[in-house]
Amino acid sequence: MDTKQLRYFQRVAHCQSFSRAAEQLHIAQPAISMSIRKLEESLDLTLFHRGDRHIRLTDEGERLLVHANTILSNLASAELEMRELKGLKQGKVRIGISSMLGSYYFPPILLAFKRRYPNLDLEVIEGGTWNLQKMIEAGQLDMGVVVSEFVTPSLETAVFLREPMLVTMSKHHTLAQQTSVTYDEFFKEELVMFKQGYFHRNVVDRLANQIGAKPHIGFETNLVPLIKSVVKQGYGISTLLGMAVADEADLVSLPFAEPIWLDLAIAWNKDRYLSQANRAFIDFLLDFFNSQTSIQPL
Repeated sequence: MDTKQLRYFQRVAHCQSFSRAAEQLHIAQPAISMSIRKLEESLDLTLFHRGDRHIRLTDEGERLLVHANTILSNLASAELEMRELKGLKQGKVRIGISSMLGSYYFPPILLAFKRRYPNLDLEVIEGGTWNLQKMIEAGQLDMGVVVSEFVTPSLETAVFLREPMLVTMSKHHTLAQQTSVTYDEFFKEELVMFKQGYFHRNVVDRLANQIGAKPHIGFETNLVPLIKSVVKQGYGISTLLGMAVADEADLVSLPFAEPIWLDLAIAWNKDRYLSQANRAFIDFLLDFFNSQTSIQPL
Protein backbone atom coordinates (compact mmCIF):
# COMPACT_ATOMS: atom_id res chain seq x y z
CA MET A 1 0.00 0.00 0.00
CA ASP A 2 1.39 3.40 -0.96
CA THR A 3 0.05 6.96 -1.01
CA LYS A 4 -0.64 6.89 -4.76
CA GLN A 5 -2.87 3.84 -4.34
CA LEU A 6 -4.65 5.54 -1.45
CA ARG A 7 -5.20 8.70 -3.51
CA TYR A 8 -6.70 6.68 -6.37
CA PHE A 9 -8.82 4.66 -3.94
CA GLN A 10 -10.11 7.80 -2.23
CA ARG A 11 -11.03 9.47 -5.51
CA VAL A 12 -12.85 6.38 -6.87
CA ALA A 13 -14.76 6.07 -3.58
CA HIS A 14 -15.87 9.70 -3.75
CA CYS A 15 -16.82 9.56 -7.41
CA GLN A 16 -18.30 6.04 -7.27
CA SER A 17 -16.90 5.66 -10.75
CA PHE A 18 -13.55 4.65 -12.19
CA SER A 19 -14.07 6.79 -15.29
CA ARG A 20 -14.97 10.01 -13.41
CA ALA A 21 -12.08 9.47 -11.01
CA ALA A 22 -9.71 9.05 -13.96
CA GLU A 23 -10.98 12.30 -15.49
CA GLN A 24 -10.45 14.24 -12.26
CA LEU A 25 -6.97 12.80 -11.76
CA HIS A 26 -6.06 13.30 -15.42
CA ILE A 27 -4.92 9.72 -15.91
CA ALA A 28 -6.14 6.80 -18.00
CA GLN A 29 -8.94 4.70 -16.53
CA PRO A 30 -7.03 1.39 -16.92
CA ALA A 31 -4.25 2.80 -14.71
CA ILE A 32 -6.72 3.47 -11.89
CA SER A 33 -8.40 0.11 -12.30
CA MET A 34 -5.06 -1.70 -12.17
CA SER A 35 -3.93 0.29 -9.10
CA ILE A 36 -7.12 -0.55 -7.19
CA ARG A 37 -6.86 -4.21 -8.20
CA LYS A 38 -3.25 -4.38 -6.89
CA LEU A 39 -4.34 -2.70 -3.67
CA GLU A 40 -7.08 -5.30 -3.17
CA GLU A 41 -4.65 -8.12 -3.91
CA SER A 42 -2.08 -6.79 -1.46
CA LEU A 43 -4.73 -6.55 1.27
CA ASP A 44 -6.48 -9.78 0.19
CA LEU A 45 -9.78 -7.89 0.43
CA THR A 46 -12.48 -6.66 -1.94
CA LEU A 47 -12.89 -2.91 -1.54
CA PHE A 48 -15.64 -2.20 -4.09
CA HIS A 49 -18.88 -3.81 -5.19
CA ARG A 50 -18.61 -3.53 -8.96
CA GLY A 51 -21.95 -3.22 -10.83
CA ASP A 52 -22.74 -2.58 -14.48
CA ARG A 53 -23.04 1.18 -14.12
CA HIS A 54 -22.11 2.10 -10.54
CA ILE A 55 -19.69 0.92 -7.90
CA ARG A 56 -19.88 1.23 -4.14
CA LEU A 57 -17.60 0.48 -1.22
CA THR A 58 -17.72 -2.82 0.61
CA ASP A 59 -17.66 -2.78 4.41
CA GLU A 60 -13.91 -3.31 4.23
CA GLY A 61 -13.65 -0.44 1.75
CA GLU A 62 -15.60 1.84 4.11
CA ARG A 63 -13.14 1.07 6.89
CA LEU A 64 -10.15 1.70 4.65
CA LEU A 65 -11.60 5.01 3.44
CA VAL A 66 -11.59 6.34 7.01
CA HIS A 67 -7.87 5.59 7.30
CA ALA A 68 -7.13 6.84 3.79
CA ASN A 69 -8.80 10.19 4.52
CA THR A 70 -6.79 10.56 7.74
CA ILE A 71 -3.48 9.54 6.16
CA LEU A 72 -3.86 11.77 3.12
CA SER A 73 -5.05 14.71 5.21
CA ASN A 74 -2.06 14.39 7.53
CA LEU A 75 0.26 14.09 4.56
CA ALA A 76 -1.20 17.23 3.01
CA SER A 77 -0.73 19.09 6.31
CA ALA A 78 2.86 17.92 6.55
CA GLU A 79 3.60 18.98 2.99
CA LEU A 80 2.02 22.39 3.60
CA GLU A 81 3.99 22.89 6.82
CA MET A 82 7.23 22.03 5.08
CA ARG A 83 6.45 24.44 2.26
CA GLU A 84 5.63 27.16 4.77
CA LEU A 85 8.85 26.53 6.66
CA LYS A 86 10.75 26.83 3.43
CA GLY A 87 8.92 30.04 2.72
CA LEU A 88 9.59 31.26 6.29
CA LYS A 89 5.89 31.47 7.13
CA GLN A 90 6.56 29.67 10.40
CA GLY A 91 9.49 28.35 12.39
CA LYS A 92 11.52 29.02 15.51
CA VAL A 93 14.93 30.52 16.20
CA ARG A 94 16.61 29.63 19.50
CA ILE A 95 19.61 31.83 20.13
CA GLY A 96 21.93 32.30 23.10
CA ILE A 97 23.37 35.74 23.87
CA SER A 98 25.48 37.10 26.72
CA SER A 99 23.84 39.62 29.05
CA MET A 100 25.78 42.62 27.75
CA LEU A 101 25.13 41.89 24.09
CA GLY A 102 21.53 40.96 24.83
CA SER A 103 20.89 44.19 26.69
CA TYR A 104 22.66 46.71 24.48
CA TYR A 105 23.47 45.33 21.02
CA PHE A 106 20.72 42.88 20.14
CA PRO A 107 17.34 44.46 20.99
CA PRO A 108 17.21 46.52 17.75
CA ILE A 109 18.42 43.51 15.76
CA LEU A 110 15.85 41.13 17.23
CA LEU A 111 13.00 43.61 16.77
CA ALA A 112 14.02 44.35 13.17
CA PHE A 113 14.17 40.61 12.44
CA LYS A 114 10.74 40.13 13.98
CA ARG A 115 9.35 42.90 11.78
CA ARG A 116 10.84 41.21 8.71
CA TYR A 117 9.58 37.74 9.67
CA PRO A 118 6.55 38.26 11.94
CA ASN A 119 5.52 34.58 11.88
CA LEU A 120 8.86 33.25 13.12
CA ASP A 121 9.18 32.69 16.86
CA LEU A 122 12.28 33.91 18.71
CA GLU A 123 13.60 32.34 21.91
CA VAL A 124 16.56 34.16 23.48
CA ILE A 125 18.60 32.51 26.22
CA GLU A 126 21.13 34.47 28.30
CA GLY A 127 24.37 32.79 29.23
CA GLY A 128 28.13 32.79 29.21
CA THR A 129 30.14 31.84 26.15
CA TRP A 130 31.15 28.45 27.51
CA ASN A 131 27.63 27.42 28.53
CA LEU A 132 26.15 28.65 25.26
CA GLN A 133 28.60 26.55 23.26
CA LYS A 134 27.71 23.47 25.30
CA MET A 135 24.00 24.08 24.71
CA ILE A 136 24.58 24.44 20.95
CA GLU A 137 26.58 21.20 20.89
CA ALA A 138 23.80 19.42 22.81
CA GLY A 139 21.07 20.73 20.49
CA GLN A 140 19.45 22.85 23.22
CA LEU A 141 20.15 25.99 21.19
CA ASP A 142 20.24 26.49 17.44
CA MET A 143 22.95 29.12 17.60
CA GLY A 144 24.69 31.54 19.92
CA VAL A 145 26.79 34.69 19.96
CA VAL A 146 30.38 33.96 20.94
CA VAL A 147 33.87 35.43 20.71
CA SER A 148 35.59 33.61 17.87
CA GLU A 149 38.80 33.29 19.89
CA PHE A 150 37.16 30.78 22.22
CA VAL A 151 35.09 28.70 19.79
CA THR A 152 35.28 24.90 20.02
CA PRO A 153 36.04 22.89 16.83
CA SER A 154 32.50 21.47 16.65
CA LEU A 155 31.03 24.88 15.84
CA GLU A 156 30.82 26.84 12.61
CA THR A 157 31.05 30.62 12.98
CA ALA A 158 30.50 33.85 11.05
CA VAL A 159 32.02 37.03 12.48
CA PHE A 160 29.59 39.97 12.40
CA LEU A 161 31.27 42.63 14.56
CA ARG A 162 34.77 43.62 15.71
CA GLU A 163 34.82 45.70 18.87
CA PRO A 164 37.62 46.87 21.21
CA MET A 165 37.46 45.82 24.84
CA LEU A 166 37.41 49.02 26.91
CA VAL A 167 38.63 49.64 30.43
CA THR A 168 35.74 51.26 32.28
CA MET A 169 36.14 53.37 35.42
CA SER A 170 34.57 56.20 37.38
CA LYS A 171 35.18 59.65 35.92
CA HIS A 172 36.93 60.46 39.20
CA HIS A 173 39.39 57.57 38.97
CA THR A 174 43.09 58.45 38.72
CA LEU A 175 43.33 56.65 35.36
CA ALA A 176 40.41 58.60 33.87
CA GLN A 177 42.63 61.44 32.62
CA GLN A 178 44.74 59.10 30.47
CA THR A 179 44.14 58.23 26.83
CA SER A 180 44.77 54.49 27.34
CA VAL A 181 45.54 51.95 30.06
CA THR A 182 48.48 49.56 30.10
CA TYR A 183 48.06 45.94 31.11
CA ASP A 184 50.17 46.51 34.24
CA GLU A 185 48.05 49.51 35.26
CA PHE A 186 44.89 47.50 34.76
CA PHE A 187 45.96 44.56 36.93
CA LYS A 188 47.13 46.83 39.76
CA GLU A 189 43.51 47.91 40.26
CA GLU A 190 40.69 46.12 42.04
CA LEU A 191 38.51 44.59 39.33
CA VAL A 192 34.76 44.23 38.92
CA MET A 193 34.38 41.22 36.64
CA PHE A 194 31.95 38.90 35.00
CA LYS A 195 31.97 35.36 36.33
CA GLN A 196 34.02 32.68 34.65
CA GLY A 197 32.56 31.44 31.38
CA TYR A 198 31.72 34.91 30.05
CA PHE A 199 33.85 36.18 27.21
CA HIS A 200 35.11 39.35 28.96
CA ARG A 201 36.26 37.27 31.91
CA ASN A 202 37.88 34.75 29.56
CA VAL A 203 39.85 37.52 27.86
CA VAL A 204 41.00 39.01 31.18
CA ASP A 205 42.04 35.58 32.48
CA ARG A 206 43.97 34.88 29.27
CA LEU A 207 45.68 38.27 29.46
CA ALA A 208 46.65 37.73 33.10
CA ASN A 209 48.23 34.37 32.23
CA GLN A 210 49.99 35.94 29.26
CA ILE A 211 51.79 38.62 31.32
CA GLY A 212 52.03 36.67 34.57
CA ALA A 213 49.64 38.94 36.53
CA LYS A 214 47.34 37.93 39.36
CA PRO A 215 43.98 39.69 39.02
CA HIS A 216 42.51 41.22 42.17
CA ILE A 217 38.82 40.58 41.60
CA GLY A 218 36.85 42.33 44.30
CA PHE A 219 33.38 41.88 42.83
CA GLU A 220 31.87 39.27 40.49
CA THR A 221 28.51 39.56 38.76
CA ASN A 222 26.98 38.94 35.36
CA LEU A 223 24.61 41.90 35.72
CA VAL A 224 25.88 44.77 33.57
CA PRO A 225 23.87 47.50 35.41
CA LEU A 226 25.35 46.28 38.70
CA ILE A 227 28.88 46.32 37.27
CA LYS A 228 28.40 49.90 36.13
CA SER A 229 26.91 50.94 39.47
CA VAL A 230 29.81 49.48 41.45
CA VAL A 231 32.37 51.09 39.12
CA LYS A 232 30.61 54.48 39.36
CA GLN A 233 31.02 54.33 43.14
CA GLY A 234 34.76 53.90 42.70
CA TYR A 235 34.97 50.37 44.11
CA GLY A 236 36.93 49.05 41.14
CA ILE A 237 37.32 49.13 37.37
CA SER A 238 36.00 46.76 34.73
CA THR A 239 35.97 45.95 31.02
CA LEU A 240 32.92 46.55 28.85
CA LEU A 241 31.99 47.12 25.22
CA GLY A 242 31.37 50.62 23.94
CA MET A 243 27.59 50.54 23.63
CA ALA A 244 27.15 49.43 27.23
CA VAL A 245 28.70 52.70 28.44
CA ALA A 246 27.81 55.04 25.56
CA ASP A 247 25.38 57.18 27.58
CA GLU A 248 27.07 56.95 30.99
CA ALA A 249 28.30 60.46 31.88
CA ASP A 250 29.76 59.23 35.19
CA LEU A 251 31.93 56.60 33.53
CA VAL A 252 35.05 56.84 31.41
CA SER A 253 36.03 54.03 29.03
CA LEU A 254 39.54 53.83 27.58
CA PRO A 255 41.24 51.37 25.25
CA PHE A 256 44.17 49.31 26.37
CA ALA A 257 47.56 50.73 25.34
CA GLU A 258 47.87 47.54 23.28
CA PRO A 259 44.28 47.30 22.02
CA ILE A 260 42.34 44.09 22.56
CA TRP A 261 39.86 43.42 19.78
CA LEU A 262 36.96 41.04 20.16
CA ASP A 263 35.61 39.29 17.07
CA LEU A 264 31.96 38.66 17.87
CA ALA A 265 30.52 35.77 15.88
CA ILE A 266 27.31 33.84 15.45
CA ALA A 267 28.01 30.13 15.99
CA TRP A 268 26.10 26.95 15.21
CA ASN A 269 26.77 23.21 15.31
CA LYS A 270 28.42 22.24 12.03
CA ASP A 271 27.13 18.65 12.34
CA ARG A 272 23.46 19.53 12.83
CA TYR A 273 20.84 20.61 10.32
CA LEU A 274 20.37 24.37 10.26
CA SER A 275 16.77 25.23 9.51
CA GLN A 276 15.60 27.81 6.99
CA ALA A 277 14.50 30.06 9.85
CA ASN A 278 17.95 29.94 11.45
CA ARG A 279 19.68 30.55 8.13
CA ALA A 280 17.42 33.56 7.64
CA PHE A 281 18.47 34.91 11.04
CA ILE A 282 22.18 34.47 10.28
CA ASP A 283 21.81 36.22 6.92
CA PHE A 284 19.77 38.99 8.51
CA LEU A 285 22.33 39.49 11.29
CA LEU A 286 25.26 39.72 8.88
CA ASP A 287 23.38 42.09 6.56
CA PHE A 288 22.29 44.22 9.51
CA PHE A 289 25.85 44.88 10.65
CA ASN A 290 27.21 45.23 7.13
CA SER A 291 24.67 47.91 6.31
CA GLN A 292 25.13 50.04 9.43
CA THR A 293 28.09 52.02 10.64
CA SER A 294 26.77 51.93 14.19
CA ILE A 295 24.02 50.27 16.16
CA GLN A 296 21.67 52.70 17.84
CA PRO A 297 20.39 51.60 21.26
CA LEU A 298 16.65 51.58 21.83
